[in-house]
Amino acid sequence: MKTTINKVRNYLNQEVTIGAWLANKRSSGKIAFLQLRDGTGFIQGVVVKAEVNEETFKLAKGLTQETSVYVTGTIVEDTRSPFGFEMQVKHIEVIHESVDYPITPKEHGTEFLMDHRHLWLRSKRQHAIMRIRNEIIRATYQFFNDNNFVKIDPPILTATSAEETTELFHTEYFDEEAYLSQSGQLYLEAAAMAFGRVFSFGPTFRAEKSKTRRHLIEFWMMEPEMAFVDHEESLSIQENYITYLAESVLKNCQLELNTLNRDLDKLNNIKAPFPRITYDEAIQLLKEKGFDDIDWGDDFGAPHETAIAEHFDKPVFITHYPASIKAFYMKPDPERPDVVLCADLIAPEGYGEIIGGSQRIDDLELMEQRYDEHRLTGDAYNWYLELRKYGSVPHSGFGLGLERTVAWFCGVDHVRETIPFPRLLNRLYP
Repeated sequence: MKTTINKVRNYLNQEVTIGAWLANKRSSGKIAFLQLRDGTGFIQGVVVKAEVNEETFKLAKGLTQETSVYVTGTIVEDTRSPFGFEMQVKHIEVIHESVDYPITPKEHGTEFLMDHRHLWLRSKRQHAIMRIRNEIIRATYQFFNDNNFVKIDPPILTATSAEETTELFHTEYFDEEAYLSQSGQLYLEAAAMAFGRVFSFGPTFRAEKSKTRRHLIEFWMMEPEMAFVDHEESLSIQENYITYLAESVLKNCQLELNTLNRDLDKLNNIKAPFPRITYDEAIQLLKEKGFDDIDWGDDFGAPHETAIAEHFDKPVFITHYPASIKAFYMKPDPERPDVVLCADLIAPEGYGEIIGGSQRIDDLELMEQRYDEHRLTGDAYNWYLELRKYGSVPHSGFGLGLERTVAWFCGVDHVRETIPFPRLLNRLYP
């Protein structure tokens, strides 16, 4: 019977065949221990000299790292293994021998590992991170499908910018200028006027020359837009979504979290409702913590966000930022027009902003005023303005950065480990 590692529990005390790669091995005289992986998981194969023919034992002892094999044996329980099972190997068939595999069990520098990212993905740690990433994506679709959102795919090549064009990649679209998308939001607002509640999930690009552990040049965003939803309701949806993600990862990725030595109490602490403070209150809090360099009207940097998050030790919303430092489409607070109905969700443990969102301007006259202030002229933005002409309604939306969320849930230091092939300021290979 041919199966995969993640399904061996269904074949307890039965003989099966698994196609796998040799991740590592060790031997102890008359026993060889093979660490096998097949993409679905890792399992130990035990080859006992007295229980196999001489050729099979010699083959097991001579296998090289990352050689591909078909391994046949009996599945047994193993309480010492994090996985809970192992294979008593009876037969090995080599598919392809791997020679001089460059990533050995010894320590390697980050740059070396990044240069070999196509191979580094095979390691147990990277496997765990990618599995958790996959679970976050799966749970995202589940959450929004269960809540009657429609998946909409906005274009990647656009003639418009959701925010400033200075951080966009420019390209030529035949005889006109175009950009790689930094957000699908504007198009999703149009879709929300057709379907009510929509979301997108795809790659975005920022030509930001940043080298911090939180930034990538190409990253993935989840962006919903919701008609007839105000700022407060949007915050509730956001915290319920994050709570759902945490519960899903805790439920379905225990082995991976243990592989990463993740503090599970930190993830169990991600439960709605989340604390909320206004920008004004955040400024006051930072002053009290000794941040004399921050003044009203300044945007927060990583040290400021970390200090605020540490004060609460769980995700916290910072709301009502000054209009002057936020995007043109954000709706002003009717009771205080110098701030907007927006919020950033700051993750604890120094992971920074995970979500940015706001209620959008739905008034045509005010949006026309914003167009003038931001010099949004020409045909490129006419269609967006027309959304306020024909049946405008209150609506809100937000964007979640996938890689930062994965880093937070996994407890890893740098977002470069949270995407299969990261694009950094000085890295376009592999």
